[in-house]
Amino acid sequence: MNNAFHFTVADQVFEVLPQACFGIIAISGADNTKAFPEISDFLNQQIARQEELLAGVNVKELPAIACYRQAFTELGVNPNKFMCSIEALLSRIAKKKGFPSINPLVDLGNAVSIKYALPIGAHDLSTVEGELAVRFAEPGDTFVAFGSTEAETPEEKELLYVSGHNIRTRRWIWRQSEIGKITENTADVFFPIDGFAGANKEQVLAARDELSLLLARHFGLQPAVGFVDRDNPKFSF
Repeated sequence: MNNAFHFTVADQVFEVLPQACFGIIAISGADNTKAFPEISDFLNQQIARQEELLAGVNVKELPAIACYRQAFTELGVNPNKFMCSIEALLSRIAKKKGFPSINPLVDLGNAVSIKYALPIGAHDLSTVEGELAVRFAEPGDTFVAFGSTEAETPEEKELLYVSGHNIRTRRWIWRQSEIGKITENTADVFFPIDGFAGANKEQVLAARDELSLLLARHFGLQPAVGFVDRDNPKFSF
């Protein structure tokens, strides 16, 4: 990746979610075509661990999930209808439905997400138009769901991950787009870890640091790391 990349969170987001914070990891030049048995093993270990921890537990009542459900409510999103990504992931695991292996970069992000009970996104930087932003919907924004070619229009005042007018994630951390998904040919990736200063900032930083270490170990890269919050709303790579 030869061009500069910028990640920004709009001021209006912090007006609604003043405690929102983002652990940031960006990598360039990964080889995602190889098999990594250690990553597959790590993912399976975290799935098995959470299956044990979540036995007989109502995932929506977990303290780790409560802050996201509250944030969705404050954003005008019904958390029962639209579960945030980590609630949906842990709910699947709690029902012992397992979790599929997709490719090494995605599997590694998912394993750390499961371990720390945090939402971790993954965006192919080769499809980003200079900047990825978290902001509220604007006229002209469109979303293409996984496995679809049909464009959707977001709701008014919907919180998004977006590059230009291409929505990468609808309803903040609900569902990612077909555009920007990580494939075996992806080499440059941006991983955001979404959290809250008053609830799980320490976990966000710990997950960021562990994912960075694992990316360096397995892919032989030097990840760029950062932290974005109300006082520092921009990250450049």
